[in-house]
Amino acid sequence: MSTKIFVSLPVTDVSISKRFYEALGFNASPQFADQTTACIVISDTIYIMLAMHEKFKMLTPKEIADPRRICQSLISLSCESRSSVVDLVAKAIAAGGSEAHEPEEHGFMYQHGFYDPDGHGWGVFWMDPAVAEQADQT
Repeated sequence: MSTKIFVSLPVTDVSISKRFYEALGFNASPQFADQTTACIVISDTIYIMLAMHEKFKMLTPKEIADPRRICQSLISLSCESRSSVVDLVAKAIAAGGSEAHEPEEHGFMYQHGFYDPDGHGWGVFWMDPAVAEQADQT
C-alpha cells in the first residue's frame, strides 16, 4: 500500500470550504464526512480533511491559528502543465479564494498561489519534466 497524506485544515464553514474545493475540480468523499467535516480527494494519495473549528480542536490542544493573519504552513501542488497552474488559480479566485502573489516565471518552473476562503495558502507550480528528471538523478 502506498503512503497517503491527509492534510487537516480548520475551517469556519465546512459547506463553503467543500464547495470551494469542488469548484477547483476536486471530489468530496463521503468517507470521514459529517456536518462538521469533509474529506476532499486531491489525488489517489493526497486528501484534505476539512474540520470546523470545534471539531479541529479535538485533534490538538494548541490554539488554532488564524490563517488570514498568520502563516503557519503553505501547501504546494504540482500541475501537469503551465496552463494547469493558470487554470487552477483562476478557478480558486472565481470560487471565492484570493491570489496569494503574482505568478513567477523561472524558465524551468512556473508558480502561482492562492488562498482558500479561510486563508490557507496554496502554492501551485509546474516544473519542466526534463529538469525534474535531472534533479532526481543527482
